[in-house]
Amino acid sequence: MEKIDLLVREFLDLKKIAVVGVSDRRETGCNSNYRKFKAAGYTVFAVNPRIKTFDGDPCHPDLGSLPETPDGVFILANPGVTEDVVRQCAQLGIRHVWMHCMLGTKPGSGRRMTSVSAEAVELCSRNGITVIPGACPNQFLEPDAGHAMMRRLWRLFGFLRVG
Repeated sequence: MEKIDLLVREFLDLKKIAVVGVSDRRETGCNSNYRKFKAAGYTVFAVNPRIKTFDGDPCHPDLGSLPETPDGVFILANPGVTEDVVRQCAQLGIRHVWMHCMLGTKPGSGRRMTSVSAEAVELCSRNGITVIPGACPNQFLEPDAGHAMMRRLWRLFGFLRVG
């Protein structure tokens, strides 16, 4: 079993997930992941400082304003936002972070399609936070045909290798 599979299993074993980057402006992968986590029975918290509600649920401006501390955080935002969110995780004692990348976990791939930054990954390492630096929960959490195919292709091409 590859390391990515172990990291994913550990993340998906969590119960409370904050989803950073939901949007009311357009349909996004972050919105899809929020709904997928919620449908799978997770306690899910929406995070975006620009909106007050998402899908009828409260939306919070940052991790510190959540009603309870999540077990993990999924981020689909620009890499600069990811770095700030990881700092919040360190302050709050959150030990699991998943940074979205459309093109798997291969470093440097998809610069404009990633939430991953080297600085954010390093911040995780320095603060004892387990990180999945790329990929998408939708590829692992009861994936639809498209996400299942992407997972197989990214694995085949070596885009799902971590560390």
